[in-house]
Amino acid sequence: MGPKVEGPSAPALRRDPYEVLNVSRDSTDQEIKTAYRKLALKYHPDKNVDNPEASELFKEVAYSYNILSDPEKRRQYDSAGFEALDAEGLDMEIDLSNLGTVNTMFAALFSKLGVPIKTTISANVLEEAINGTVTVRPLPIGTSVSGKVDKQCAHFFGVTINEQQAEAGIVVRVTSTAQSKFKLLYFEQEANGGYNLALQEDSEKTGKVTSAGMYFLHFQVYRMDSTVNALAMAKDPEAAFFKRLEGLQPCEVSELKAGTHIFAVYGDNFFKPASYVIEALCARSYEDSTLKLKEIEAQILRKRTDLRQFETEYRKALARFQEATNRYSQEKQSMSY
Repeated sequence: MGPKVEGPSAPALRRDPYEVLNVSRDSTDQEIKTAYRKLALKYHPDKNVDNPEASELFKEVAYSYNILSDPEKRRQYDSAGFEALDAEGLDMEIDLSNLGTVNTMFAALFSKLGVPIKTTISANVLEEAINGTVTVRPLPIGTSVSGKVDKQCAHFFGVTINEQQAEAGIVVRVTSTAQSKFKLLYFEQEANGGYNLALQEDSEKTGKVTSAGMYFLHFQVYRMDSTVNALAMAKDPEAAFFKRLEGLQPCEVSELKAGTHIFAVYGDNFFKPASYVIEALCARSYEDSTLKLKEIEAQILRKRTDLRQFETEYRKALARFQEATNRYSQEKQSMSY
C-alpha cells in the first residue's frame, strides 16, 4: 500500500458550511466563491508553514465550499444537513505544492487511471496577483499565443476590448495538443492595482486535446462535465445511460465592459510544464456558429428532459416486471410441491 494522498477531508467536528464561509443561506454562487477564495488564500498552507491550525481551517473551508458550490449537495444539506451527504463522494481539492514527491506520484497515477483529482491554485500565484507584481502580456482580439508554463505557475495576459466587442461578447479559449492539464483563470482588477481571482475553469480532455474556455456572451452557454457520467457509470451502467446528458452544466453568465481584462493560464501538470495555446475571439465574427450553438444546446436540453422522463417510466416498468417475475417464481415453486 502506498501513502495516502491527503486532501481537505471532512473535519472531525463539522461546522455549518455557511458559518465557516461567513455567508448567508441565500447567498449567490458568486458570493460563495468570493468568500471561499479569500479564506482559502488566508489559510493556505504555503502562507502558514508554522501554523498547523491554519492548515485545518484551510481543509474546513475547502470542505464547506465543496458542499455549497455544488447545487445538488447544497440542496441536500439545506434539507437534511450532513446526514444527507455521502462524505466519501465529495470532490476534494489537493494542494500539489504541499504534497511532497511520493504523494504527488500517487496523485498523478490516480489521475492517469481516470480518477478526477481537483487541485488548488498555489498561494504564491494568488498573492503575486493581489500585489500586482505579475507580468501581463498583451493578447489582442483575434490572435493566439503559444507557451509553456511551469507546474503551479501562471502566465498572465491582458485582453483589451472596445465598446463594440464588449457588446458582441468575447470568448477566451486555451487548448493543448500535448494534453497538458491547466486552469484558465480570470482576474478582476482591484483599486490598489492588484488582481483578484474571479473565475476559473479546469481543462477537460476531448479527443486528443485538452481545452478550457470562458464565454463572456449575452446568453447562457453550457459545458459538458465528463466526470458526472463517469461516476454514474462506475456505480450503475443503466444509470449511466440516463445520466449521459446530466454533465451538461451552465457556465457562469458574465459580461465584460470595454477596457483591459486579465486572464491567466495556470500549469496543472504534476511534474512537467504545461504546453498551451491561448486565443481571444470576438463573437461578432462567428454569428453563424453562435446561432448553431444555441440550437444544438437547446436540442440537448430537450433530450435531457426526455431522458429524465423516460427513466421514470423505465424504472416503473422494471419494478412491475421484477414483481411479476418474483410472483412467477413463487407460483412455480408452490406448484412443484
